[in-house]
Amino acid sequence: MSDAEYDLKICCMGAGYVGGPTMAVIAKQCPKIRVCVVDLSQKQIDAWNSADLPIYEPGLPEVVEECRGRNLFFSTDIDGEIEKADIVFISVNTPTKTQGIGAGRAANIKNCELCARKISEVSKSNKIVVEKSTVPVRTAEAVRRILSCNNKGLDFQVLSNPEFLAEGTAIGDLMAPDRVLIGGQQTPEGLKAAETLASVYANWVPREQVLTTNLWSSELSKLVANAFLAQRVSSINSISALCEATGADVSEISRAVGMDDRIGKRFLQASVGFGGSCFQKDILNLVYLCETYGLDECAQYWNHVILMNDYQKKRFSEKMVSKMFNTVTGKKISLLGFAFKKDTGDVRETPSMFVVRDLILEKANVHVYDPQVKREDMWLEMDYTCGVNASNTPGLEESVVTSPDAYSSCEGAHAVAILTEWDEFKELDYQKIYDSMMKPAFVFDGRNILDHDKLRKIGFEVHAIGKPDPTAFDDL
Repeated sequence: MSDAEYDLKICCMGAGYVGGPTMAVIAKQCPKIRVCVVDLSQKQIDAWNSADLPIYEPGLPEVVEECRGRNLFFSTDIDGEIEKADIVFISVNTPTKTQGIGAGRAANIKNCELCARKISEVSKSNKIVVEKSTVPVRTAEAVRRILSCNNKGLDFQVLSNPEFLAEGTAIGDLMAPDRVLIGGQQTPEGLKAAETLASVYANWVPREQVLTTNLWSSELSKLVANAFLAQRVSSINSISALCEATGADVSEISRAVGMDDRIGKRFLQASVGFGGSCFQKDILNLVYLCETYGLDECAQYWNHVILMNDYQKKRFSEKMVSKMFNTVTGKKISLLGFAFKKDTGDVRETPSMFVVRDLILEKANVHVYDPQVKREDMWLEMDYTCGVNASNTPGLEESVVTSPDAYSSCEGAHAVAILTEWDEFKELDYQKIYDSMMKPAFVFDGRNILDHDKLRKIGFEVHAIGKPDPTAFDDL
């Protein structure tokens, strides 16, 4: 189809974990809409145009393959694609600031501002500009003010359309979303722009699931949604510590509590901690907002969700050391899983990195196996991995070995730690692993996915999150 034959033309600035999958699904569901994802990185765009996509997401390759070259395109021609678009999505990284005002809490929206200035610079027609990135409340106002300063007499309507997808289930989340949220100015022009975007989603999402609000409610809803989910994880993790101290079983508590319809069972699985790019960043952003408006008690409340997550990761590392005779110096430790959750290769804020850091400080020899994380992606040159990377941590490359498979990672190890809940880890031959390990052989299950009784019968000493320690509670 020629450009003129499309009903609508969409440009998405940012070819990352949000922009790529979101635009791919829009293209799949809306064959009469032209969708182009643009990015400054030629390497990123080349990957999207290849069979080896830059991110791992179940179902994504099939969607991209179906639409790419038909009505889905990936390009570095940012100016040209913005110019021809009717709707421009901003889907760029908004990391937590590392210095300056609000460092460690506030989000850095520099990339959003640069996108707004680029849109203003190259546009020759009116456009709808959509915030897709997770941003602080009132970022849309900053974007709107920048766009309104154009000297071409153009009208830009700014909308907020936060994503609620979860990595690992992103395609399913996008194909059948719980809701689509669109925030806009409550003016005739703003309401019309919101309806235009709603009509795109209406190609596959029931209209009653498309919610329209003002801009500020939409922006804040995204932060609050992630804060509530993270709060549940920290809540059950706090109980896991109590379970280990008293001999209760956190899985039994989660099941009992989750059967209450008012509570529900989701996000009640105790673990080594939450990770990913959003939970911590969005809560810290919420903390900063509360502090900015003088709501100190509210800020402290939400900050404790982060503190509990940090405590859980540290507690796991300390338990590994204490149970292994208070030293792991010179010992081979196998870590199975490095991504922050299964079905993704994303390592941002992964709990695994924090455990790796702690073990390196204890002079352990760490061997890591993850089916989707490449070694070059493990050490991010940013504060997404607790400040540890190859450039600022001498000996990191020598202290951590990446193994080609789980069995080689475990061979000769004193301990195995499950840090990502990959399904394949449930199916491993643990008798074979036990036979190849040093004795006593330890298993530390940071995801509670293994059959602990079966492992103990093999001969392992097993320690898990929120589970009774048989050596401490023989009467249970």
